Amino acid sequence: QVQLVESGGGLVQPGGSLRLSCATSGVDFSIYTVGWYRQAPGKQRELVAVITSAGTTNYADSVKGRFTISRDNAKKTVTLQINSLKPDDTAVYYCNTGRVGWGSPGPYWGQGTQVTVSS
Repeated sequence: QVQLVESGGGLVQPGGSLRLSCATSGVDFSIYTVGWYRQAPGKQRELVAVITSAGTTNYADSVKGRFTISRDNAKKTVTLQINSLKPDDTAVYYCNTGRVGWGSPGPYWGQGTQVTVSS
């Protein structure tokens, strides 16, 4: 059974930082691309950051320079360090995996973790 469990969300003031983590099990983590997506109220889910099995990363333009994705294949975890948070970053953040290379999201999703940026 595949499980993805996100953690680390919360309420933070503008300019603050958070570190999101996603722990996976039941999946051959090391061969798959892993991504973070987010969905704000009334908006479509969008890609935030993605990292391939080789460690190549890609980011949405809106988060470049502020977000950093990393992975630990031994622990089967992926982390998203988010700095200089803005109110527009408020959303539910989801971890995704299950595909190789670039392209559409994989079939496996976590339950999401809420990030709220507000003063």
